[in-house]
Amino acid sequence: MAWAPNLGRGWVRPWAHALLLALQEEDVFVRCVSVLGNLADQLYYPCEHVAWAADARILRVDSAWWWTLSTAFWGLSLLLGIARSLWMVVKLRKQLRSPMAAFTSQLPWSKWRSVEAQIQSEVLTLLSNLADLANAVHWLPPGVLWAGRFPPWLVGLLGTVSSLLSVYQAVQAGGQGDATTP
Repeated sequence: MAWAPNLGRGWVRPWAHALLLALQEEDVFVRCVSVLGNLADQLYYPCEHVAWAADARILRVDSAWWWTLSTAFWGLSLLLGIARSLWMVVKLRKQLRSPMAAFTSQLPWSKWRSVEAQIQSEVLTLLSNLADLANAVHWLPPGVLWAGRFPPWLVGLLGTVSSLLSVYQAVQAGGQGDATTP
């Protein structure tokens, strides 16, 4: 971005604009992890359907193998989501705490709140994915990490925590949408 002459705007505004653009752009890591996560999600669904069809005796295949495969894709998707959320939180916090952030003190408060809200959303997504990942590992075949070792109450608690976090995020997103409409 070229430096503009000082026409009443000051030298801070180009820095502030550059920071906002950097916060909004996704980097290559985020794009790759998102694409791989989408691929894992898309592979999960047919595997789950084949496993269900095998359990319903519609298909004559080993349902246990298909359930394991679908759970593995679910876990992979969650791991990729965790990596993406961690990366975004670190990236956003680093940019807010950078020396350049001192020059952006003229940013509107709403922009700072927006970045903080994005960080909070990523942290909630991270926690939800961690709870789901713990459950996904639990449902893998015995011998894989802690597979099959959770008591039923813990499986239910982790699922409830994940669901409540997702509902909270949906309510927050709906409230933000209402606040922006005139």
